Amino acid sequence: MAFSVNTNAGAFAALQNLNRTTTELSTTQNRINTGLEVSSAKDDAATFAIAQTLRGDVAGLNAVQSSLDRASSTIDVAIAAGEAVSDLLIDLKEKAVAAKDSGLDTASRDALNNDFTQLRDQITSIVSNAEFNGTNVVESGGDSVVAITNDTGSNVISIQAQDLSLGGGNVTITATQSIGTAAAASTAVENIESSISNVNTALSQLGSGASRIDLQSTFVTQLSDAIEVGIGNLVDADLASESANLQALQVRQQLGLQALSIANQAPSTVLGLFR
Repeated sequence: MAFSVNTNAGAFAALQNLNRTTTELSTTQNRINTGLEVSSAKDDAATFAIAQTLRGDVAGLNAVQSSLDRASSTIDVAIAAGEAVSDLLIDLKEKAVAAKDSGLDTASRDALNNDFTQLRDQITSIVSNAEFNGTNVVESGGDSVVAITNDTGSNVISIQAQDLSLGGGNVTITATQSIGTAAAASTAVENIESSISNVNTALSQLGSGASRIDLQSTFVTQLSDAIEVGIGNLVDADLASESANLQALQVRQQLGLQALSIANQAPSTVLGLFR
């Protein structure tokens, strides 16, 4: 064995081992702190790139979910308005049928006509206020409900607007309709009958649209969750394993320090040759 005070190979080796241990310890501590095995491109460039792409997909699906939630709320308001209009039409029918009785006295007919007018005008009030986030699906010239369904926004669901305003395509009674005479009441009954049928059809279409949006929303939630799990499988750290590894590395670091200390003392043994 050669003795030298200029070169200490043992110390160099001990230092290299200690540096490797310190690097591994730093990596393990970072994984424990972040919960990620791959937290940057430096850790694993390919895996990080895949994870980032998937994170972009999840971000797009979050926007899809917001769009579907908005569409669902808009449709819910429209359905609530449609159901209220349907109920009012039933009440209007009762008044109109009663007013067909030619034997009514003037006071009774006037009372029925007044009730009819109030109910008729209530339809206008409901329809004009059935708005959510600036969208009214049931007024004349109303907006269809559109929601994006994929993470790029290239696919959409569109639910057609339904005109429930007086004198519109579904409600055939007009804003001036009355039951002031038996003949007028007879005409009103016919209009109300067709209006009830039309409104029920419109409600069926809105309800089908709402179900479609709900199904899409459920699918988007499940898809987003599946992608999140996939990202976790790619980049999440096994904290149980990392915890055990941390303790082992800490022991190795302490032993490395002791080994370096011993190696640094080796040149001093040369002094014993000159005593």
